[in-house]
Amino acid sequence: MKNEYSVVFERVVSIEIESLFRLKETVSESFTKACNEILECKGRLIITGMGKSGLVGRKIAATMASTGTPAFFVHPGEAGHGDLGMIVKGDVVLAISNSGNSDEINVLLPVIKKLDLPLISITKNLSGRLAQEADVALTLGDFEEACPMGLAPTSSTTATMVLGDALAIALLEARGFKSDDFALSHPAGSLGKKLLTDVSDIMKSGDETPVVAGDTSIIDALFEITEKRLGMTVVVDGENNYGVLTDGDIRRLLTINQDMSQPIASVMKTTPITTTPNTKASEALDIMRQQKVNQLIVLDGDTLVGVLALRDLVQAGIS
Repeated sequence: MKNEYSVVFERVVSIEIESLFRLKETVSESFTKACNEILECKGRLIITGMGKSGLVGRKIAATMASTGTPAFFVHPGEAGHGDLGMIVKGDVVLAISNSGNSDEINVLLPVIKKLDLPLISITKNLSGRLAQEADVALTLGDFEEACPMGLAPTSSTTATMVLGDALAIALLEARGFKSDDFALSHPAGSLGKKLLTDVSDIMKSGDETPVVAGDTSIIDALFEITEKRLGMTVVVDGENNYGVLTDGDIRRLLTINQDMSQPIASVMKTTPITTTPNTKASEALDIMRQQKVNQLIVLDGDTLVGVLALRDLVQAGIS
């Protein structure tokens, strides 16, 4: 049985969904013009807005900046007291005001015009001063706020956020922005690590690589496995012919009373799972999961260059 809170929840969600349908109906040439203005911008996209519109503007600026459009937010109140100096010729201004009559923004309009900066507005309709003076006027459409008094910005901020997302994604696609580009602005996050980290960044190489010749005895190979502590060793048996033996393989050999003085080439796995140094670490992890192994031999062409272990991936934060 629904209580009063769930009834309010459903009403608010329904009203805000309806605002997005109304927003969808407003898509016109203005959206295309706005995208082109920003795409052709030689400077930065400056986003401004007061109150809740400003909070949404900050989010839009952050989304733009992380998807290939240089952008930052300027508070209109601070802009009127010196921060306008952050805006220079070549920039484009995106101003957000539901009514289009925000005093803090309107006081900036003469300066924006004097600097000859393209002005894009986001307002509910075209009646306010901001929309009338904008070079490109984007509107949200006619809908009610989810606030029962029609006072608190609710549906309007949702619609503005979605419109900002639509601009950012349209520009992203127009620029040919790729996941590698996204990673460059997110190096500290888990996503950035996945996209930026190659196998060569974390593999063991040089003297850290466990490797023995094919005629090495099984017992001596065990010493190499123990010393390098990767749970395996690469076996080089002839030119560009590689095998692998893991500590698990050693344990299984002991259960069948294997002669440990025999050459390792006689018991090694002859088809090791490999990767390359330029492979993304996250892709190497997928290979490990699919093949159910904890180490990969790293080959550059036919040349052994290292070993990648699961623990190295875990320590690097790749999961």
